Amino acid sequence: LRRQKQLLANSFGNAHGIVIGMVLGVAILLVVITRVYGSVMLVRMFRWGLAAILIFAWMAWVAWVVLKGWVSAASLLPMDLCDWTVVAVVITLIRPNQWTYELSYFWGFGGTLQALLTPDLAVTFPDPRFIIFYSLHGGVVAAAVFLTAGMRMRPWPSSLRRVVAWSLVYLFSAMLTNALLGTNFGFLCAKPARPSLLLYLSQWPYYIVELLPLAAAIMAILYAPYFIADRFAMRRGRRHVSRA
Repeated sequence: LRRQKQLLANSFGNAHGIVIGMVLGVAILLVVITRVYGSVMLVRMFRWGLAAILIFAWMAWVAWVVLKGWVSAASLLPMDLCDWTVVAVVITLIRPNQWTYELSYFWGFGGTLQALLTPDLAVTFPDPRFIIFYSLHGGVVAAAVFLTAGMRMRPWPSSLRRVVAWSLVYLFSAMLTNALLGTNFGFLCAKPARPSLLLYLSQWPYYIVELLPLAAAIMAILYAPYFIADRFAMRRGRRHVSRA
């Protein structure tokens, strides 16, 4: 385990750190501009710009796979959780709504962010796969930050059961696809080749069971700020009523 931790710590170079900084910087910049100026036209421009980046990056990946002759179910089927997250984020950016936003929030920060921090990627800049990977994953995270902190969208208690339901739909869909096509979507058949947090879990298939409470814990952590804020707001409301 110590050796695995050391491998995890040493697996990502300067290009990875630079991209993380760029994603964070862009997200903060979009939020600040939106909060300060916040015109409808400006927000719409940011929304459509982020959506265009994600759509173009996905099209670039398909074109690259076809060009290189890597066409297969594993390379083209959108059955990774990050693929479903991209769809949810693009829909939310084009037509803001609660249901796809909450998937963008929980899947984006709970899943895609981890993929961004510990990518299953063996190439670096300027390889097109590097650029496409970080455009997609970084774009999702930046969009989730923008939607949440810039547009002030948020999850609600009812969001939890809907996200759990859709996550189970994804889980069984990925498992079925893997069984039929021999793929490894969601890393449900084997851990990624590159270091990730899955290194800390048990071996297959036991880590699949461990992923369920881990996912629940991540969802609880992501919802905790809103739970606490709502409780404080309720207490303040009661205090104002009693004083009146």
